[in-house]
Amino acid sequence: MSQMRGPAPAGSPGPVRRRGVPPAVRAWAEALGAAVAGIVTMIVVAALGLWAAGAADLPGGAFPSVVAATVLVAAGGTVGLSGDIGGLAQAGATLDVVPLSVTLAGALVTATLFLLPLRHRAVAATSELVARIARTAVCWLVLLLLLTFAARHSFRVSVGNDLADQLGAELGATPTVGFRADVPATLGAGLLWILALLVLTFLVSRRAPLSPRLLRFQDSVRPPAFAMLLTLLCYVVIGLVIGIVELLTKDHPAETFAALFLGLPNLAWMALGIGTGGAWVGHVDKAIGLPLPHLLDQILRTHGKRTLDLGSLTEHDGRAWLLVAVAAVVLLVAAFTAAVRSPARRPAWRHAVEMAVALALTLLAVGLLTRISARYGLSLMGLGDLGGDLGGQVTLEPQLLRLVGVGLAWGLVTGFLGSLPARRVRHPGEVQKP
Repeated sequence: MSQMRGPAPAGSPGPVRRRGVPPAVRAWAEALGAAVAGIVTMIVVAALGLWAAGAADLPGGAFPSVVAATVLVAAGGTVGLSGDIGGLAQAGATLDVVPLSVTLAGALVTATLFLLPLRHRAVAATSELVARIARTAVCWLVLLLLLTFAARHSFRVSVGNDLADQLGAELGATPTVGFRADVPATLGAGLLWILALLVLTFLVSRRAPLSPRLLRFQDSVRPPAFAMLLTLLCYVVIGLVIGIVELLTKDHPAETFAALFLGLPNLAWMALGIGTGGAWVGHVDKAIGLPLPHLLDQILRTHGKRTLDLGSLTEHDGRAWLLVAVAAVVLLVAAFTAAVRSPARRPAWRHAVEMAVALALTLLAVGLLTRISARYGLSLMGLGDLGGDLGGQVTLEPQLLRLVGVGLAWGLVTGFLGSLPARRVRHPGEVQKP
């Protein structure tokens, strides 16, 4: 028979209560988990791309440092390059290009895990959201700071001849190349990067809670913002399919693999800009080169700057006109999706205006992110300007005004046309009449 238990006598200890994890500890753990997962993802993607590009064979065990530097650059950081050959010569180099495959992978993972604890909530206080963003930003900056200590290396460069290497060592003219992360610039840009990512996460996701003051803006901001995310991801998927086909059918799988894991969004999003009528202006020297597609390299490898647009691509390959058809299909689908996610009675002209503004801002961001500026120069015995015949460069600059203009035009047309069939589709929150 069971015994009846009365109240505990005075002075005796009561029942033991199991306390869960304190809310503050849990909040910091969630922020740290999102930041760590994003950084680890970026490290893995960068390592695979650099390994395919042959960076694992760099002298002096520089591969881990190169991976760390690539991750920092993908997160908005700055890495300086330098080199010298003792007192006989000096080498200077600048490299300004964002490996957007690494950036996109880290951004998607970080944003997904950041929203995971908030997925079942519709409204949250402003102070709570600001605190979550601040904790994630702090964890992100700490991880970037750790990477800056790893993103520094200096290694000796062999000239390929044992006697020449020995003479260079005796004369104090051993060729060396080094790189080092700029800590203040990296942390400053990294802070802006993570804050921009988290703000965009709230703009795009319908599952992200907002403060009561911002709820009235979600119906006009989130649908076109999600449509732009859908557009960019569709182009990445299309580029991935093309890359896999080329990987299986062409004779240079390592170069294709490296391009997929380092610069796939760079090329895919440039295709979006060119397909809508945008343009880039660039130049490629024979002295150095970046892993550019053969068609782009063929157009830009001239004595002067050359415009990279639909016309110049068509001169070398008539299939370039397919970029226009792809842009039309993808943007119409995106506009239809935005209209379906918007209130049911919103007029078509308003869909067109929202789509135009969103696409113009997206193409502006694409232009800024796909810039390339790579330069190498050599000065012998103090003569020369680290350029000229002993150096080379690769440049690719967007025509931003043209990109914004075509974005407004295409957004107006596709936004209006895409909203017309959306009227026959049930919208979220809409109640059907019995």
